[in-house]
Amino acid sequence: MKKLVLPLSLMVPALVFSQVRKKKDTMKTANIEEVVFQKKVTGRTNDLTTVKISAKDAQNVASISGGIEGIIKTLPSVNSNTELSSQYMVRGGNYDENLIYINDIEIYRPFLIRNSQQEGLSIINPDMVSTVNFSAGGFEPRYGDKMSSALNIYYREPEKFEVSGEASLIGGRLTTGFAAGKDKEGNRKLTALFSGRYRNTNLVLNTLNEDTDFNPKYTDFQTYLNYHFSPKLTLSFIGFYSNNDYEMIPKAREVDFGSLQQPLKLNVAYGGRENDKYKNMMGTASLNFKPSDKWRFTLDAFAYQNREREYYSIASAYVLQTYDPVTGDPVTSYDSGGQIEHARNDLFVKTYGAQFRTRFSPNVNTDIEVGFKYEKENLKDLTNEWRLVDSAGYSLPHEAFIDPRNAADLNLMYNIAGKNHIQPTRMSAYAQYSQKFFWGSNKVFVNAGARVAHWSFNNETIFSPRAQFAIKPDWDTDMLFRLSGGVYYQAPFYKEIKDLEGNFNSSIQSQRSIQAILANDFEFYMYDRPFKLTTELYYKKMNDLIPYYMDNVRIRYTGKNNASGYAYGIDTRLFGEFVPGVDSWLSASYARVYENIDGKGNIPRPTDQRFRFAMFYQDYMPRFPAMRVNLTLVYALGLPTGAPVFTDPYQYQRTLPSYKRVDLGLSYAFIDPKEKKNTYGFWENFEELTLGVQVFNAFNIRNTVSNQWITDANTNFMYPVPVRLTGRFFNVKLEFRIK
Repeated sequence: MKKLVLPLSLMVPALVFSQVRKKKDTMKTANIEEVVFQKKVTGRTNDLTTVKISAKDAQNVASISGGIEGIIKTLPSVNSNTELSSQYMVRGGNYDENLIYINDIEIYRPFLIRNSQQEGLSIINPDMVSTVNFSAGGFEPRYGDKMSSALNIYYREPEKFEVSGEASLIGGRLTTGFAAGKDKEGNRKLTALFSGRYRNTNLVLNTLNEDTDFNPKYTDFQTYLNYHFSPKLTLSFIGFYSNNDYEMIPKAREVDFGSLQQPLKLNVAYGGRENDKYKNMMGTASLNFKPSDKWRFTLDAFAYQNREREYYSIASAYVLQTYDPVTGDPVTSYDSGGQIEHARNDLFVKTYGAQFRTRFSPNVNTDIEVGFKYEKENLKDLTNEWRLVDSAGYSLPHEAFIDPRNAADLNLMYNIAGKNHIQPTRMSAYAQYSQKFFWGSNKVFVNAGARVAHWSFNNETIFSPRAQFAIKPDWDTDMLFRLSGGVYYQAPFYKEIKDLEGNFNSSIQSQRSIQAILANDFEFYMYDRPFKLTTELYYKKMNDLIPYYMDNVRIRYTGKNNASGYAYGIDTRLFGEFVPGVDSWLSASYARVYENIDGKGNIPRPTDQRFRFAMFYQDYMPRFPAMRVNLTLVYALGLPTGAPVFTDPYQYQRTLPSYKRVDLGLSYAFIDPKEKKNTYGFWENFEELTLGVQVFNAFNIRNTVSNQWITDANTNFMYPVPVRLTGRFFNVKLEFRIK
């Protein structure tokens, strides 16, 4: 490949118009030649929309929320306005529109989490990961029915006995694994990987500008077992258990907001507490049979159980006033009052089933895949949640009255109560065909197929055709053009079927998105190092949408298919070795998403991203390569504030402030297996030993995740009081691996 020297600022593949074609080579069509687009790795995929992420990079990234999701948030198509959450939004979709798989088994997130402080760790353990495949849309038929993205994680098999761990100010983990026995060909028969994690973000949450006692404790245990009966037959098992306890006792809060012309201050005193518990368990047994290079059969049996409890009773008294910006003395009191928030919400989710998949590869360039999945679901939901707001002696909302001596009625701001229990079944199947071939001297890839699914709860059957096409022209410049798209549904589950009164709606239908993505991959050399520039244009046409309210990280759906919408945007990512030997990248995107509710006109959805820039950068000292640094930077325009629950979203069209954040990781490798230095005494037991310092929110920027709405009873005007995120925090981390 011809080496090109290009300026760093190049972010569009302009050279597409100035290509010089190679002379056509004489090709022998009698023999089948393998058309190679990418290296063969664990977790093979034919999906052309997939971005592969290094598991090592995911371990290195400085992130509170978790390694895998933390590094995914630096991709151009991904957005998140809170560092405390492992959830993310993709191309205008919300948190619920993303598929997550571990070893091709779909994973569920907790459902009742409403605050990013409650989440703890992601289910994905970076220390067990071998391959990360992420698609931001237009993915292949074998992935399920979600409208935004698909993340597929493959866990690794240890090659020998290993013990590794991490200890920091906010938690730790310990991982051990082994490989035992050998077959006639020298391959290990049994491999096992075990990992446990603990995290408590109390120290991080103490950087919030409020007087609150936090005690969020997260523990989990995961295991990955493989027994190879022969090179053709393997039995594997993935087990997962997590327990998340979140306790919060608020005491007082003071927030300065408003503008220079009208500075405002909110003072709040609290009484009460919140105590939430989330328990998740999952087990998956997989039987893989590969009788020959042409055939592969996989049978998976899985079971998932989720037990969530959200209990809180919190009373608050507040004063909203303006003050003198010079002296700080209060000038005018706009409102005073109080509110009581109460919830006793319980959720039980059980899902079990089986799936069968087969792949037939008649030659190295052709794959035919077929799969079938059966699930039995058991959902039991008990909801009792209400809010009472008292402002200046009036219960809100209240009717205006003429005689001030008459008392207003006592009304709740909202009351959500429901008792639901359903046991539906869900069936799905897919078939897809993948082919690589030469078109003249150009390399071509085609992946097409469809999936069908049926859910007994709403008696709905959906059909989703999808296709991908790519061509690699026979040019001196290394370019790949891709076109993908199809029909993508958001199959309803617990959140979508629950309306604002707390009842399940059996007439709800799947939301639908018709997608088209045009992309270009441009590989080149700059400063004698490899780089790759990816640019993607996309458009989504959506109908049967279910409008929702977004408060922090909770999505509350209205339970009605009464909206349509569309989304469009452009993503670009420059990936390569900015520093020799380590990968870094720059990402930029512009995206818009609109919805039309009941034909009232188009307004931005709560996830309308607009412009976003992100960077993941790694470096080391040339004279001291053991000294390393990694940096993540995010700048994103603010999301729409979203309307308060039960209000008209057309009346609330403001945006939050821009999200700006820099996280920094510094480390020194005392023992590095790559350098192969001799160690003596106690230190010879270690294969790797690294001490690091992480600086979260290095510039101490107080970002805003959402608004708390305070109502003035005299004018009924609702003031958006910002809910701000964490400040700067220094974390010390020790990582080790024992021989």
